[in-house]
Amino acid sequence: MRQRRLKNEINVVPYIDVMLVLLVIFMVTTPMMTTGSVDLPTSGTAPKKPDSYVKVEIKKDGAFSIYSPNGTEKKLSSLKELKSELSAYKTAEIDKMPPVMIAGDMATQYKNVMEALDEIKKTGFQRVGLETGIK
Repeated sequence: MRQRRLKNEINVVPYIDVMLVLLVIFMVTTPMMTTGSVDLPTSGTAPKKPDSYVKVEIKKDGAFSIYSPNGTEKKLSSLKELKSELSAYKTAEIDKMPPVMIAGDMATQYKNVMEALDEIKKTGFQRVGLETGIK
């Protein structure tokens, strides 16, 4: 009786068959998959700045300043103080309230701008704009 020799080779043919079947499955199912879409907000540019507005300025160190519609500056120490200052410009009629412009320094943290925006919205101002690039 003859002895059989052991082969030291791996039979890769079944692996190739499985790989081809998987390739066909992916090729068939990929066009059927729905991709998620994100609806990004659109930004429009105003033709010009409003004639009179309240300006909230955020310096690069996070300090706040508020400018009245006539241009006088008042430095603020906290968001609470910003909220109380904005309450002075609030009126009963939403249409008569002045718009608010947020001017954030390019080096300030994004968090500071978002906190100011949040406080302004909580105060009740509807027309809020963003201005960038204070130097």
